[in-house]
Amino acid sequence: MSALDAAPDRSNRLLRALMRMPVDVTPVWLMRQAGRYLPEYRALRAQAGSFLTMCQTPELACEVTLQPVRRFALDAAILFSDILTIPDAMGLGLSFLEGEGPRFERPIRNAHDVASLPVPDPLKGLRYVPDTVRLVRRELAGLCPLIGFAGSPWTLATYMVEGQGSSDFRRIKGMLFDDPMTLSALLSVLVRAITDYLNAQIEAGAQAVMIFDTWGGSLAAHHFLRYSRDPMAAIVAGLKRSQDGTPVPVIVFTKGGGSWLGALAETGCDALGVDWTVSLASARATLGGRVALQGNLDPLALYASPDRLRAETEAVLRDFGGGTGHVFNLGHGVLPDVDPARVGLCIDTVHAFQRPA
Repeated sequence: MSALDAAPDRSNRLLRALMRMPVDVTPVWLMRQAGRYLPEYRALRAQAGSFLTMCQTPELACEVTLQPVRRFALDAAILFSDILTIPDAMGLGLSFLEGEGPRFERPIRNAHDVASLPVPDPLKGLRYVPDTVRLVRRELAGLCPLIGFAGSPWTLATYMVEGQGSSDFRRIKGMLFDDPMTLSALLSVLVRAITDYLNAQIEAGAQAVMIFDTWGGSLAAHHFLRYSRDPMAAIVAGLKRSQDGTPVPVIVFTKGGGSWLGALAETGCDALGVDWTVSLASARATLGGRVALQGNLDPLALYASPDRLRAETEAVLRDFGGGTGHVFNLGHGVLPDVDPARVGLCIDTVHAFQRPA
């Protein structure tokens, strides 16, 4: 019997909702649910000495993954890692500077740099990630599903070409306008690397996977399809979609992608994450039930008073309405100085809400 065939509870309600099957209550997990807002995370981070050490040590990454699931009644754990593990394994020299974010010592600048990029073997240079997945699955012992993830090709390419975070993306957009063949070659390498990486997570035990297209919303509409949507569709087409007879749902999330929901549904994903600028009711009308929806509380609502947070959370649930195919989440990640009590209140409010049939 597939895990989805059992009566819905914390062990399977997320997977059932992603596959648009009936659930007992709306499942909820939160982007960045493991992180700096939790005191137990900060203590472990101080012990580890660096963010990369935490990511690359399976025992530490497993512990961070489990921390929010122990504290809250979340319906999924999400692997603790970073979207830049792949370019790091390609030899770009990743580092994290306190207060400044990620930097690459050897960013991509031209066609020669792209041609020199290896496609990492996820069981060698990235082995710590599937090893972490196996550890987490063992420790969860069926309590709730584990979500694996990767950054989208466009998002990884922006960091690799810019060499760090950017507010205007001038280097990669310069490549897009004046050297599109090199950009397309870079995205092709990343499609292969991300597909292998996610399949390794699935084979190690990830029960759903998510592609984070953090910077797709920075593109003009006519560039979005070619440089963001199409590479993600190629990844989805290459993924294992079941493990041990149980479907492995795929979630695609483009921050700022509300205008392209129909195009994103054509990637072949099972669910679309939407940010807080999108009405779930409108999204459902646009998509006609083709995919499940994940989202989409404004992350800043977690700073509101308890009564207001409860009202905003219920407003998201009412906006989706009745029927199947909704996973509650934030429209982006939990911010570092949020009060954990507010996170718990949000989760409890979701589970207490009586959705119309």
